[in-house]
Amino acid sequence: MIGFFKRATPPAEACDLGRSAVALPMRAGCAAPPGCPVVIVDAGGRTRRATAAAGKPVPLRDGELAWTYHPGPYTVDLVPFAQAPELGLRTSFAVDAAEALAQQRFDLYLSAEAAGRLDLAELGGAIEAALQRELAQGGLDLPPCTTIEEWNAFRQGLNQLLYMRFGLTVDDCVPVDLGETRDHAALLAARAAGQPATQALDGAPLPPPVPALQHESGERFEPAVADARALRRLFLELPCLMCGLRGAALPSGQDLFRRQQALLQRLDVLSVGANAMPALALAAPGQPLDAGGQLRRARHSRRATVALDEAWALLARMRHGGQSAPMGDAELGNLYDEAERIVANLEADCASRRAVRADVQADLQADMQADAQASAAGEAA
Repeated sequence: MIGFFKRATPPAEACDLGRSAVALPMRAGCAAPPGCPVVIVDAGGRTRRATAAAGKPVPLRDGELAWTYHPGPYTVDLVPFAQAPELGLRTSFAVDAAEALAQQRFDLYLSAEAAGRLDLAELGGAIEAALQRELAQGGLDLPPCTTIEEWNAFRQGLNQLLYMRFGLTVDDCVPVDLGETRDHAALLAARAAGQPATQALDGAPLPPPVPALQHESGERFEPAVADARALRRLFLELPCLMCGLRGAALPSGQDLFRRQQALLQRLDVLSVGANAMPALALAAPGQPLDAGGQLRRARHSRRATVALDEAWALLARMRHGGQSAPMGDAELGNLYDEAERIVANLEADCASRRAVRADVQADLQADMQADAQASAAGEAA
């Protein structure tokens, strides 16, 4: 009889929520801590918010996953330029809690990218990678001796980027000097050795490196894991990206309207193709694919997620430009040029992921493009 009156317990490590952890996975029968919303993801990747009362177990059906998260606020130190680790931005943010949206962006982020516990350091690394990429590609501008107008423009663009990419809203962002806590020589030596630096000047542990750069610094690359995560992102995010493009910036002229419709049609074909990708380990039904072919496929699916990140950042630029002032046809046309480049990269990588044999020339061009982007990032920093 006592068991009927037993209250559901919160998930393990619940006291880390709002501190070192942003979201924690939940098992069936667990209850969410007070003030922490619950996101439930079904087998198809669709999300919904739980409505269980306080202290009551979260209702989960077969095949469903659940996370509980603390809305924040959180504070992280971001390094906008990788080559200048002493220059930082102390950024405070919170998870957006708009109830009017059918699917909030943070829910999609958990569904498509979270693998178990979402630590603040992991989320901060993803934010830093997105910020560095946008600054390197010119989507955001943070020049030396920034004026008030330039800073306000950067601040608004950063807020739109974080909202569109992660479902976060920026509460505050101020420049800070990290030179007293970062040993630049140790960071350069660790980068040359392919190992992350572990201590600051005062002996305190450094935050983990940016996840997007960990593979370059010697992290073990598991093709099956990386491919599965990349395909899940494509499957879940491409339809949402199409919806965002429809409402981001409405074209005024017939030519721009045709370009928008063509982009939507190409994204629709990509979305259908992502649902029908061949298995990583099979060249044909009953014919296994060699390890080299699997590695090549995983690399292309991972490159497709890089283009996906660029697409979300471009969508943030469209939203930001439309909110600050109506965009002219020329400005919107330039953004559509960038969108066509991104969609072309998605098409090329998805086609290479589906192919059984490698296109040596296409792979060489992709490698040259990746090297050029890395060089441009270094010059911008």
